[in-house]
Amino acid sequence: MMTVFKSDMGKIEYKPLNERAYDSIKSSLISGEFTPRQVLVIRTLAEAYGISTTPIREALQRLVGEGQLVMLANRSIAVPDWDAAKFVELFRIRCELEGLAAELATKILPPRVISELAALSQQLGDAAKREDHADYVSLNQRFHFTIYQHASSPRLLRIIENLWGEVGVYMNELFSHPGYGSIANEEHEHIVREIRNGNASEVRRHMVADISKAADFLLPRIEFLANEEKTITAQLR
Repeated sequence: MMTVFKSDMGKIEYKPLNERAYDSIKSSLISGEFTPRQVLVIRTLAEAYGISTTPIREALQRLVGEGQLVMLANRSIAVPDWDAAKFVELFRIRCELEGLAAELATKILPPRVISELAALSQQLGDAAKREDHADYVSLNQRFHFTIYQHASSPRLLRIIENLWGEVGVYMNELFSHPGYGSIANEEHEHIVREIRNGNASEVRRHMVADISKAADFLLPRIEFLANEEKTITAQLR
């Protein structure tokens, strides 16, 4: 079966339903719509995305094969648990690959996209000030991928999307530390400035700094949540 829909660029695209299901669930993982340990119910997802259950089942199995979801002992499929070691590994890889994508994009970003990034940076700052954390997380994803999608490197983009599929569930904890809000938008502003200057190496440096600052706040929180779950599990035994 095929489905027809418009892409962000307004062009008509034709995709099999299993591809649409895969894209929808992966997009939800990237944007942090699921939470660690959450069991994904096929019928619920089918109703949410307006897709039949068979393509949803196939998409979930594909995501398990990619390591973005896990199959539990009872054969149900879930979002992976809190894992500090995995987060550290993802952080190191993200710094290298997302820094590279930002560097590649700098010289070829069209003026209209640079203006879009400047507007997104302003919106990010506003969201942080008013403590609208959900809006900030959504805008942050848009800011990053607006850059990566213009790196003219589709394979690199696909790898980065897979990384965000694993790390997206952690992003909702960004503001668990009250100090993050005050520095949340610093590097985005630097990135926009250096893109305008055409300074690719500085864009890469500030992208890595942005990822690193977020990781500095997230890692202790992830360690706490992982240990908390272990403690609860031990008490129940």
